[in-house]
Amino acid sequence: MSTQPRVVLWDMDGTVVDTEPYWMAAETRLVESFGGTWTHEDGLQLVGSGLIDSAIILQNAGVRLEPQAIVDHLTDEVQRMLRTDGVPFRPGARELLLDLHDAGVPTALVTMSLRRMALSVVELIEFPAFQLVVAGDDVENPKPHPEPYLQAAALLGVDIADAIVIEDSPTGVRAGVASGAVTLGVPHIVPLDDAGAHELWPTLEGRRAADLLDLHDRRTTTAGAAR
Repeated sequence: MSTQPRVVLWDMDGTVVDTEPYWMAAETRLVESFGGTWTHEDGLQLVGSGLIDSAIILQNAGVRLEPQAIVDHLTDEVQRMLRTDGVPFRPGARELLLDLHDAGVPTALVTMSLRRMALSVVELIEFPAFQLVVAGDDVENPKPHPEPYLQAAALLGVDIADAIVIEDSPTGVRAGVASGAVTLGVPHIVPLDDAGAHELWPTLEGRRAADLLDLHDRRTTTAGAAR
């Protein structure tokens, strides 16, 4: 029997939009303003992490601010760059969101960025791409804990097993898998080969809603046969 996902739950940074370079630039400027150094490799360790966890790492790099002040500063900086430099959508993301919208498949944005950051991105999409936003300040436990995805599914009134999660980071993939959702990895800045995703796609470009429906059908049928 064919099974179709009732919702698709999207990560934001690195999955819907390519804001990771903005975050890394903001981190570098902040650390250097306190006399420290921050390399590209340092930035990679924060990809997909909760903002408070990232802020503590930045404190250890010499930033003499409280964690929440670091989070607020970085969020302000990235929002400024979005306004001045534009929103760089990941290849195929906007088109796939539109196809899901046209197919009547609900979607939610599940991000560890602050809600005000997430909403500023959502508002720049020219159609109602998401029914719901779960942000980093909406949960007690950030990714890789499954809480963000479980909360999104609960708010949408669906079983998490009826959801597909789309992620670009190992931290996010682990959150999706732990939640019980079919989890699709689309690597961007860091590889996902050993992250445990149910399937990896090199890009979303050229993908349509039917491809996600097929993925969910295949993975849930396989899981059912294995029980």
